[in-house]
Amino acid sequence: MFEKEYDVIVVGGGHAGSEAAAAAANMGSKTLLITMNLQNIAQMSCNPAMGGIAKGQIVREIDALGGYSGIVSDKSAIQFKMLNKSKGPAMWSPRVQSDRMRFAEEWRMMLEQTKNLDFYQEMVSGILTEGDKIVGVKTSLGLEVKGKTVILTNGTFLNGLIHIGEKQFGGGRAGERAAHGITQELVDLGFESGRMKTGTPPRVDGRSLDFSKMIVQPGDEHPEKFSYLKSTKPLKEQRDCHMSHTSQEVHDMLKEGFDRSPMFNGSIQSIGPRYCPSIEDKINRFADKSSHQLFVEPEGWNTVEYYINGFSTSLPEDIQFKALRKVKGFENVKFFRPGYAIEYDYFPPTQLKHTLETKLVSGLFFAGQINGTTGYEEAASQGLMAGINAHLKVKEEEAFILNRNEAYIGVLIDDLITKGTEEPYRMFTSRAEYRTLLRQDNADFRLTPMGHKIGLASDERLRLMEDKKEKSDAFVQFFKDTSVIPEVINPILERNNSALVSQSDKLFKSFSRPNISMDDMLDVEDVSVFVRENELNHEVLQQTEVQVKYAGYIAKEKNNADKLNRLEGIRIPENFDYTKLKSLSFEAREKLSAIRPVSLSQASRISGVSPNDISVMLVFMGR
Repeated sequence: MFEKEYDVIVVGGGHAGSEAAAAAANMGSKTLLITMNLQNIAQMSCNPAMGGIAKGQIVREIDALGGYSGIVSDKSAIQFKMLNKSKGPAMWSPRVQSDRMRFAEEWRMMLEQTKNLDFYQEMVSGILTEGDKIVGVKTSLGLEVKGKTVILTNGTFLNGLIHIGEKQFGGGRAGERAAHGITQELVDLGFESGRMKTGTPPRVDGRSLDFSKMIVQPGDEHPEKFSYLKSTKPLKEQRDCHMSHTSQEVHDMLKEGFDRSPMFNGSIQSIGPRYCPSIEDKINRFADKSSHQLFVEPEGWNTVEYYINGFSTSLPEDIQFKALRKVKGFENVKFFRPGYAIEYDYFPPTQLKHTLETKLVSGLFFAGQINGTTGYEEAASQGLMAGINAHLKVKEEEAFILNRNEAYIGVLIDDLITKGTEEPYRMFTSRAEYRTLLRQDNADFRLTPMGHKIGLASDERLRLMEDKKEKSDAFVQFFKDTSVIPEVINPILERNNSALVSQSDKLFKSFSRPNISMDDMLDVEDVSVFVRENELNHEVLQQTEVQVKYAGYIAKEKNNADKLNRLEGIRIPENFDYTKLKSLSFEAREKLSAIRPVSLSQASRISGVSPNDISVMLVFMGR
């Protein structure tokens, strides 16, 4: 029925589990994916979209390393937008609206075509250990499956409890049962657990909406895509989203149900996502605001089902329905299903190493919402890293860890294991101190060589990256080497209200001006000839523009990152006794002993560890 022993067993088939299974199997590990329902692999439980602010960078990083999320997102996209284009390129974030059913179908097909990967449908009710080492899992039917490593990606299913008004029932998401047994076993082994909450809005029938009363939200005129591979193509046609707003009347109607709301009557004790609050939470916290935006998002190419982004709620269904009918364009709305909140178990991620392996049990890895994160993209990236490191552990090879200056994924994992989280963690560009280096356009430059080295990113990926780098470097050098006379450049400068020049100068200098774009430069004949003769595509043009216009910022940030890496290089012995250092503050000794940082750089990021504490450690370690 099963292999005698698997290299990697992945529990849960959500975004984290799917990426974990794909990564481990593609690197050569014999892998088993066990999930409660194989029909729901990579289900979009909440919004039908991938990417967004900082999340889009993560999807591109997953793709650059050789993961599947970018490819699946491209194949199932119905709209593409590059967010924050009015800001600098460090803030640009790709996002797609997805066809929910096609997304899950594409994931299922890609996984089924992945060598070394087996599937099994059943609930995992516990883990098998020998001493402090994982040896497999057990199922609700009493089957035992042996594995050298196990990755838990249980999402919201661990003791999941769904709330709609005063009604409560067990479930991992609507229509699916919760998973029981694992939490208690882990607590018995010494793990600390907690509870978190998330929510989802009602789904409605698009045929009952009046879109003429809403504001159209189209995709980009020239859509791009996530994957660096040529096997996916940008969209040629797109579906519109729409926007409407709540009103004071809507808020007053929602308030009528507050006494029956689990948010306010004590039924829900756990903390929800700060940056994606429920509509009742928004009304309560921002009482001075009489209106909130609602984004009306189609669930696919052909379905009439719509997702009401911004109206996440656990209020009674009758209140949800009456209030939504007061929103412009929703006067005759029909529900497919009401919104709900869900509480679930998580395990504070300070109990993990940078590899996402637990400190207590060797070979046991956690990825996704079990670590206190929110969002498909955050989960998928953790799954990818756990899958990679589970494989490397089995092969007794060096762990794969991304630093904070190398990837948003590195920032995410370091934040989790160093600082922990008491509320669902969501990635933002502001969390990355080196975001000028961690742009969505250069994820392949940063990560594809690493992915290729560990055997995950294909030869094709590496070749495409090297070709793009070679061409963009050559184009940057062309701007540095090529002079332009005033008669050619001044008309371009004049139409952009930029100071004119009186003598020949390098193209690089004119292009560096903030109001001069690549489109302007293409009006210079020498530039357009170079582009045509070298067959430079949009990616190369975009990369060149960033390298020219932000050269100073990039150089400064690289210098800062180099300083960080010097501290990163000062390793702390694994069993270091902090109680010996009496000069450390009591809080620092306590925090350092609990988290066990691997480097002085990580120690400096722990809340409660001061610069003075780091100086003490530097002196003690003879640096």
